[in-house]
Amino acid sequence: MKRVLANIYEYFRQCDTVLWLLTLTAIAYSFLLIASMQRSGNYSYLRTQIAAVSVGLVAAVFISIADYRFLIRKWYIAAIVGIVLAGLVFVFGVRVSGTDDTAWINLPGGFSIQPSEFIKICFIITFSKHLSWLKEKNMTEKFSGVLSLAVHAMIPMAIIHIQGDDGTVLIFALMFLIMAFTAGVQLRYFAILGGLLVCAIPIIWNVFMNEEHRNRVLALFDLDGNALTNYGWQQYQGKVSIASGEAFGSGLFNGQRVEHSIVPEQENDFIFTVAGEELGFVGCIALLLLLFFIVFKVILNAKLSTEFEGKYICCGVFAMITSQTVVNIGMVLGFLPVVGITLPLFSSGGTSALSTLISLGLVQSVRYHNTDDMNKAFVRRGSTNRIRM
Repeated sequence: MKRVLANIYEYFRQCDTVLWLLTLTAIAYSFLLIASMQRSGNYSYLRTQIAAVSVGLVAAVFISIADYRFLIRKWYIAAIVGIVLAGLVFVFGVRVSGTDDTAWINLPGGFSIQPSEFIKICFIITFSKHLSWLKEKNMTEKFSGVLSLAVHAMIPMAIIHIQGDDGTVLIFALMFLIMAFTAGVQLRYFAILGGLLVCAIPIIWNVFMNEEHRNRVLALFDLDGNALTNYGWQQYQGKVSIASGEAFGSGLFNGQRVEHSIVPEQENDFIFTVAGEELGFVGCIALLLLLFFIVFKVILNAKLSTEFEGKYICCGVFAMITSQTVVNIGMVLGFLPVVGITLPLFSSGGTSALSTLISLGLVQSVRYHNTDDMNKAFVRRGSTNRIRM
């Protein structure tokens, strides 16, 4: 028993305990919001979320103990897993209620998963390996190296676009940009990419976006309010719910709009409106601060990493969580079109919770094994002091 306790103590001493506490606090907060929201129906979203989070936490702990460098060395396994998951969607993919894409797979027992959430993790691993290899070869400043990165990112983006999930395509694009920037890709390449995107706007608008996508964008600029009855309805009702909460909200489990499910998809993409109505401005700020400190700790672990691979993994997780948060809050508040992006750790959705926790497990692995390496280095130098962070 003493040995078990000693191992547990050693684990928490070497991992990022503050990041674990922030993660668990966010999970507890999300459980409260989901429990309040599910008063509007008979389905137990909370039970499903608890099951998914439990599996995700166990997986995150195991991944944090495993050496991330082993995962980087076996990057091709992550690539194969990502390709298989994408392929399964084309064979077994279905459209679930509340979505407009065929990007889900039904499982026995009435459950469904969204493989693209797990493909994000595969992308973080393979792209981190790609970036570290280019960095070692001093190719991140060369056009050929940058072009290879762009091709790497375009593969999952193209596949997921064909599945109709352009919201996830946007997240992949932002992950690519942030990870490439942190790896030292020169700004001129971003300027060139930005210029190409501006020139391609007519093609994107007319070829890659369908009528529904275009209407969602146009709804943001409908000053006459005609869109409120169709494509702007969800965002309008969401803003009304948030505004009705004022400073401190109507109280948890007391929101009338929440109870009557006025906002569509309030359990998922629009969970922020539940916090706004029932906990008010204070509850919204608390939610955003939790996510801010989580990504802040993630980027601090990137800085502490002694190897390129560890830095890029942490930057990838930072990019994933940050971009999803910005896009989700932006669409809820009406600054961005509705693209079906969950709020990390808060939205009801087993696949989203699993992928976010697994990604945080990768960050913990970087912290755990870098701390272990630093401690060993101190021991080799004859120091009796241990690293404590």
